[in-house]
Amino acid sequence: MSTLIDTWRDKLAYQGISLGIVAMLAATALVAGNRLTHDAILKAEADDLAASLAQVLPAGGNDNDLLNDTVKVGAGETAGVASVTVYRARKAGVMTGVVFQMAQRGYAADIVVLMGVDMEGRLLGARVIKHAETPGLGDKIEIAKAKWILDFNGKSLTDPPPEKWGVKKDGGVFDQFAGATITPRAVVKAVKDGLEFFAAHREEILK
Repeated sequence: MSTLIDTWRDKLAYQGISLGIVAMLAATALVAGNRLTHDAILKAEADDLAASLAQVLPAGGNDNDLLNDTVKVGAGETAGVASVTVYRARKAGVMTGVVFQMAQRGYAADIVVLMGVDMEGRLLGARVIKHAETPGLGDKIEIAKAKWILDFNGKSLTDPPPEKWGVKKDGGVFDQFAGATITPRAVVKAVKDGLEFFAAHREEILK
C-alpha cells in the first residue's frame, strides 16, 4: 500500500512539473511572438491611419509626414473630450490644412468623424471612421454605402449660415435618411463642432 501511494505521489509531482514546463514554454513563445510581430503591427496601424488621413485631404496637398507633425489641443466643451490630436498638413513648409476627429452620439453609439479643414476654416473632406448604426438605414454615412458624406465638402461655419447647419427636418440644408434621422443629425453636429473647434483654436494649431 505504501509503495502504491509513493507511486501516485511521484506521478502527481511529475504531472505538476510537466504542467509548469508547458506553461513556461507557452509563455515564452507568446513573448517571442509578440516581439517579432510588434513592429509589423505598429507599421500596419500607422499605414491605416495615414491612408485615412489622406482621404480627407486633397491629392498632393501636402508633402510632409502627417503622423509626425501633430499637436494636442485642449478641446474644452467643444468636442466633449479633454484634448484633440491635430495632424498638420504642409506643402513646402507652409501649413495647408489640418485633420482631426470629432464624435457625436448616434442612434446606437458614438459616431466618429475624421475631418480635414483648410486654413480658412473650410471643410476639405469628412469620413465616418467608426459607428454602430443600423445596417441598411444609418450606415449611409459610410462613403462605401452612399455619397451623402461628400455634401460637407467646401462647407464652413458661414456656408451654410449657422441656423442652417442641420438636417432638413430641423430646418437645415443636409438630407436626412428615411427612418434614421438621428444618425445624419449626429454627423452634422460633429462636423459643425469640428469647424467651431478649429475656429476657436486656430492660432494654437498654427503654433
